[in-house]
Amino acid sequence: MGKSRLEAFSDGVLAIIITIMVLELKVPSGTDAAVLLPLLPVFMAYVLSFVYIAIYWNNHHHMLHTCNRVTGGILWANLHLLFWLSLFPFATGWMGENHFASLPTALYGVVLFMAALAYWLLQQAIIVSQGAESRLKAAIGNDWKGKLSPLLYLLAIPASFIRHGLADALYVLVALLWLVPDRRIERMLGHELH
Repeated sequence: MGKSRLEAFSDGVLAIIITIMVLELKVPSGTDAAVLLPLLPVFMAYVLSFVYIAIYWNNHHHMLHTCNRVTGGILWANLHLLFWLSLFPFATGWMGENHFASLPTALYGVVLFMAALAYWLLQQAIIVSQGAESRLKAAIGNDWKGKLSPLLYLLAIPASFIRHGLADALYVLVALLWLVPDRRIERMLGHELH
């Protein structure tokens, strides 16, 4: 199977996820700036999740450029990733509506951790399908960001019950680590990404 159907399906699902998240931003009644203040936590949660979805979309796009063909294992690993990403609207909405309270913030971390794990599994499925000379394996090298991110999520989950602001800061830190697109794959593939 070619990868174009996988890319198109994934792009569509991610677009729907973003659409669902933005629909959670309810239009306030009133015309003065004061009516926007209660929406600030919901908006901040939306921005953080939008950044995460954008990061996943960007890196997913680059990762699939290393893939010559799509196997059944890659399809299932991709669906597993999309499952966890599809929970972003729920986790985002619950966290924002409850002003980053402990349990919603911890659940958000669980979703982030599981999405990171699912992304790693997809990465491994692609590497296995390509064999010993995998372009993806060569491109990612030791993958320090990919190893550090889940650890920070695992720290943030229990921190949510001690100081949820610390958990939120860890989620923002991981997003900042990934905000700059992963250039390893671009460097490896060179002109193929243009």
